[in-house]
Amino acid sequence: MQVHVHADRQIQGGESLAHWVEQETLQRLARFREQVTRIEVFLSDENASKPGDKRCRMEARPAGLPPVTVTATADKVADAFTSATEKLQRALEADIGRGKNHKGSDTIRTADGG
Repeated sequence: MQVHVHADRQIQGGESLAHWVEQETLQRLARFREQVTRIEVFLSDENASKPGDKRCRMEARPAGLPPVTVTATADKVADAFTSATEKLQRALEADIGRGKNHKGSDTIRTADGG
C-alpha cells in the first residue's frame, strides 16, 4: 500500500508532517494493506486567516473497486487527519467487507446456480 501526502502552501510542517501522516496512515490502515493499492492524503487550510478550517481529504484505491473518499474538517491538521482516518476505516470496512461473507457461514447463492 502506497501513501502519497499532498499539502497546500498554508499548511505548516513540510517533510516532517508528511512523514508523520504517511506512517500514521500505514499503521492505522494496516489491516487493509492487501486490499488497498494506494492512499492519497490531501491536507489544506480552507481559509488561512480563520481558525477551524483545516481539512483532510483521503482517497483510498481498493483493488477492483471504485475509489473511496472521505473528508474531515477541524481546528488542527492532526485532528482533521485523525477524523478522516477513522471515517476511511469505517468506509473501507463497509466496502471491502461487502465482498466477504460477514456472518461466517456458506452462502446459499452459488456460482453453478444450484
